[in-house]
Amino acid sequence: RSFVPRHAQQQRTELENLLPDFFFTKSAAKMTCRRIAMLLAALVPLARSFVPRHALKATTWPTSRPSARQPPRRNERARSVRMMAATEDGGPLSYILASEPAMQPVELVGEDAATFKWANEAWGSLGERQWTTFFAAVGTILSFLAVLWVYSPTGYGDDFLASLEAACGGNSHLVTLLFGVLFPVVHSGLASLRPYAEQVVGTRIWRVVFASFSLPLAYSWIVYFIAHAHDGLVFWDLQSNPTAHAIAWGLSFVSFFFLYPTVFNLKEVAAVEKPQVHLWETGIIRITRHPQMVGQVLWSAAHLAMVGSSFTLLTMALLVAHHLFACWNGDRRLAAAHGERFEVVKSRTSTVPFAAIIEGRQVLPPDYWKELLRAPYALIAVGTLGAYLAHPYMQAGAALVRNVGLIEGGVLDPLFN
Repeated sequence: RSFVPRHAQQQRTELENLLPDFFFTKSAAKMTCRRIAMLLAALVPLARSFVPRHALKATTWPTSRPSARQPPRRNERARSVRMMAATEDGGPLSYILASEPAMQPVELVGEDAATFKWANEAWGSLGERQWTTFFAAVGTILSFLAVLWVYSPTGYGDDFLASLEAACGGNSHLVTLLFGVLFPVVHSGLASLRPYAEQVVGTRIWRVVFASFSLPLAYSWIVYFIAHAHDGLVFWDLQSNPTAHAIAWGLSFVSFFFLYPTVFNLKEVAAVEKPQVHLWETGIIRITRHPQMVGQVLWSAAHLAMVGSSFTLLTMALLVAHHLFACWNGDRRLAAAHGERFEVVKSRTSTVPFAAIIEGRQVLPPDYWKELLRAPYALIAVGTLGAYLAHPYMQAGAALVRNVGLIEGGVLDPLFN
C-alpha cells in the first residue's frame, strides 16, 4: 500500500477485494506458512537421499593446502567435501554437479547443451566473469527496469500502456493485439539485426540494448494479460476445478523445460560472458529443434484450459504465432551463423517434437538421461515451482497496477523540460 499514491488510496476497498484473501487474514497466512514448512520438511530428506552416506559423514579437510590462501571456514570445508564426494560417487547429484556426456551414436557437429561443472564455478570479484558480476549485472538491469518502467511515479510503463489503451478506445482485445504485434517486431527484429549491430556497438552492448527494449514490453504484456484474462466472452472457467488445475499445472511444468534453453548459459544472458549464437545438438534439442515454440504451445494450452475467455484465446494465439514465426527466423539465423554445420544438425532434428526420432533421423543415446540430469534443468524445475507459488503475488501485483492507473511522467522528465 505504501507504493500507492495518495490519490489512489480511495480505491483501497476495491483493491483489497481483488487481492487474494490470505493477504489480509492471519489464519490463512499461518496456514500458508505451515504448508511451505511441510513442503520443505518433505524436500530435505529427498535432497539428502541424493548425497552418498560417506559424503554426509565427511567432516575432515585435507591437511595440505596452498600457503597463499587462507584456510576455509568449517562450514565451507564440510560443504566442499560433500560436493567432491558426491561428484565422485556417481549418484544423481553427481550428474547435476558435474555433467557427463552421453554415449554419442554419431559424432556431434553442434554443442553439448546444458553442461555444468561445479568445480569450475566461483563467486569471483566484481568485474570478473563469475557469479558476483552476474548478480550485480542482473540487479542493476532489474533496478533500472523497476525505476524507469515498473514503478508508476518514476517510470513510463503506465504512460506507454495508457497510450495504447487510448489508441484502442479502451478495448482490451485490441490492446493485447497491439502487444502481439509490437513485441514480435521488437524482439525478433532486434535479434535479426544482431549480426550487423554487434559490428558497430559490440556484442555485450547489443545484448543490453536488446534487453532494454524486450524486457519492458514483456513485463507490460504479462501484467496486462493477468489483469484482463477474464475479459470478453468467457466460454469456460475451470480455475476451481481440481482436475483441470492438475492438468494445467502438469502442462505448465513440462512447458518450462522447453521454454527456457537460455539457462544453458546464464552468464551470457547477462553479458558477463560474451553472448554467442549457439548451435545446440543434445538434450531437449534431440526432441525438437525449437523447444521454445513447443513450450509456448504447452504453456498456452495449459492457461487456456483454465480460463476460456476470448481475451485469453486471442493472447495465446498471438504468443504461439510469434513462436511459429521464430522457428523460421531462428533457422535462418543459425544457417547464417553456422552454415553447413547447421544443415547437419537440421537433418538430425525436427521442429515437430519426436518427429526426427520416429523417422530414424535422430538416434537417442542409450544413456540419454545424462543429457537431461544436469544443473540447468534442475534450475528450471526449481524456478517453475517458484513461479507457481508466486501466482497469487502476480495477480495481486497486476491488480495493484490496474488500480493505480496512470501517473503521468517519470523520473527523466526534468531532462526534457
